[in-house]
Amino acid sequence: MPALPELLRAAAGVLRARLAAARRTRDVGYTTETVVVTALLVALAIAAIAIIVAKVIAKANGLNLG
Repeated sequence: MPALPELLRAAAGVLRARLAAARRTRDVGYTTETVVVTALLVALAIAAIAIIVAKVIAKANGLNLG
């Protein structure tokens, strides 16, 4: 097993290479607007699922099995 300093040097080298590659490209990440819109869509999806689950549970509780 490699020693800790060797692993740290290797990890630092990989990190430097990835940062250099990210700087060379024009699209380095999502914009704030994209992140906010995605978060809102996820929140709406969770709300819709919660409403559906509540209605299904209410309907199931209303069944008379006797």
